[in-house]
Amino acid sequence: MSMASEEAVKQLRTLMEDVEDESLRESYRNIHQGYPTETLLRFLKARDFNVHKSHKMLLDCLEWRTQNEIDNILTKPIVPVELYRGIRDSQLVGLSGYSKEGLPVIAIGVGLSTYDKASVHYYVQSHIQMNEYRDRVVLPSATKKQGRPISTCLKILDMSGLKLSALSQIKLMTTITTIDDLNYPEKTETYYIVNVPYIFSACWKTIKPLLQERTKKKIQVLKGCGKDELLKVMDYESLPHFCRREGSGSGRHISNGTEDNCFSLDHSFHQELYSYVKQQALVKGPSSAPIRHGSVHVRFPEPATEGTKIFDTLESEFQKLGCDQKV
Repeated sequence: MSMASEEAVKQLRTLMEDVEDESLRESYRNIHQGYPTETLLRFLKARDFNVHKSHKMLLDCLEWRTQNEIDNILTKPIVPVELYRGIRDSQLVGLSGYSKEGLPVIAIGVGLSTYDKASVHYYVQSHIQMNEYRDRVVLPSATKKQGRPISTCLKILDMSGLKLSALSQIKLMTTITTIDDLNYPEKTETYYIVNVPYIFSACWKTIKPLLQERTKKKIQVLKGCGKDELLKVMDYESLPHFCRREGSGSGRHISNGTEDNCFSLDHSFHQELYSYVKQQALVKGPSSAPIRHGSVHVRFPEPATEGTKIFDTLESEFQKLGCDQKV
């Protein structure tokens, strides 16, 4: 860490020590999990090391968490399990393993996620629960195993199946991206984009200039399924199923049954996460007993981030492509 960075962390730490509201202090402890320096650095990076802006961002995040009871969201399972299975089959996200450096590998099926089995609130609730489980369980476990702070992950984005019909999902993806940008900043070390169809390639040239330089450095668009490049940073066992052979795609179910689909509710990660949330609900007591078909309503932050600008541009490009195809 440079001298300037150390000084910025010191200043921001002093400001956070002045926070008197105990609910905010408790939420802050939930965020940093015993590693405040790494957390302060993330918020500083997100605001280009402007201490005042970073302080405001962190306080806004804590207010959002307390107002929406985010610290208790892991005590609110999505029930019944059939509903949760539908969400898992239509919001394709999972933990496929760990990199050689011990970072969690998060797989996301961008192209084949349909978000059509539940309300927006359920998908947002599910997304936040995975974020919180990552930060409170997965990353602390990786930290303990590696003997050093592990506060970020790798993400592999599978574009298989991406079509113009994805335009209908832009609003939900914008909401999720905004929540992450404002409340879970700088949690991803590298984004690997694989199985890229023409529609993505056509939009990428327009989107790339909108990205901040630090974001551009994180993104790698790989050839095909990206297997050869990804094996440089992780073992075969940690590759998502859609990266294990050319043309495999991110199908919700693997036909030969020999590959582990990390998107499925039957995958060990989702089984552990769902069991953890149900157990926490029991520990919390009867007052948090899940209500059948009742989602957690989280206040959506105003979309004014880098991610929302990208989705607005993506929507415009999709519309252009749609018009071109009709001509």
